[in-house]
Amino acid sequence: MKKLNFAVAASVMTLCAITPAKADDLIFTLKNGTNSVLTRFYTSPVGVNDWEDDVFGRDVLNPGESMKITIADGRRVCKYDMKFEFEESSDLDTTTDTQNLCEMDSYTIHE
Repeated sequence: MKKLNFAVAASVMTLCAITPAKADDLIFTLKNGTNSVLTRFYTSPVGVNDWEDDVFGRDVLNPGESMKITIADGRRVCKYDMKFEFEESSDLDTTTDTQNLCEMDSYTIHE
């Protein structure tokens, strides 16, 4: 009987130590394939009507550069809308696209 009680107690302790499942972070490399500075990059899950905060913060992505992007919003979705804004002196307009970020390692924005 003592062995059974020990096994039950060990099982309960193991279950208590398990933390709730966390959504995986979406990680990919964003490459600027344009001749303009990319100043702002926004993402939002498909179906959400507002853009999330600017992913870059104070950073920018110069022409030819790449940056590792991590979206850690806790959601369990893969399809995201993306919005790209360029420096004011650029002749490029704001660009949007939708991608399944779970299926890609990198994304290149082109003119």
